[in-house]
Amino acid sequence: MPKVTFKFQGSQLFHDGEVRENTLHYNSETYEIGKLLWDAPVSGTIYGTLLNYKGALEQMGDSVHDAPYNKPPEAPILYIKPINTITGYGMPIPLPLDSKELEIGAALGIVIGRSATHVSESKALEYVEGYTIVNDVTIPHESFYRPAVKHKARDGFCPVGPWIVVKEGINPDSLRIKVFINDELKQENTTANLIRSVSKLIAEVTEFMTLSKGDVLLVGVPENPPKAKAGDRVRIEIEGIGSLENVVVDEKELVAGVRL
Repeated sequence: MPKVTFKFQGSQLFHDGEVRENTLHYNSETYEIGKLLWDAPVSGTIYGTLLNYKGALEQMGDSVHDAPYNKPPEAPILYIKPINTITGYGMPIPLPLDSKELEIGAALGIVIGRSATHVSESKALEYVEGYTIVNDVTIPHESFYRPAVKHKARDGFCPVGPWIVVKEGINPDSLRIKVFINDELKQENTTANLIRSVSKLIAEVTEFMTLSKGDVLLVGVPENPPKAKAGDRVRIEIEGIGSLENVVVDEKELVAGVRL
């Protein structure tokens, strides 16, 4: 029965509880997970990582030798999912008016527990509070060489949750990840296929920047991310962490992120 940290909509407080199958045990009460109003259980900056799955880099083929870099990446390729993108379990994912579909980016989120600078790979997990599920939503595009702000930083493009699972008992480098759209399995992979393990990723990132308590570092998105259109229900499952569910909704049906 994993121990979790979570936050309800409308509250600034974080709570601790335990998860047992499809129920949350909190404050001596039992709640059905799907009937609760969840807020994203994060407080810091969310950093995404590109091309950290072996299959995703392999799909680039010979193009990794093209200009401007002329070789495969030697360090993590990072970007930020800003605060306007962050939303919780059960909240709608807006489909922009200029798009027909969205890429669903199933990502394990590493939640940092204390300030981390120049962390060694052997001690990296000591700086982790726990793990969460992140849907790194993206408008399909081809370029990896320019900041894809227009494609990755739209409102509601980063569902997170429903909770943070404490790190004890979790091997982050061997977790099965599945994506379902309308209950149909569309993608399956594992963090065993990462180019940089969780420890190595933390070590390499903190070589040049500090990760603060509450920040979330995404390990990356597997190759061939499935696509979803308006009306599709998306569920990401990560072994040992739980599941994150959201529905894609036409942007014109939403006002301030709320479905009319």
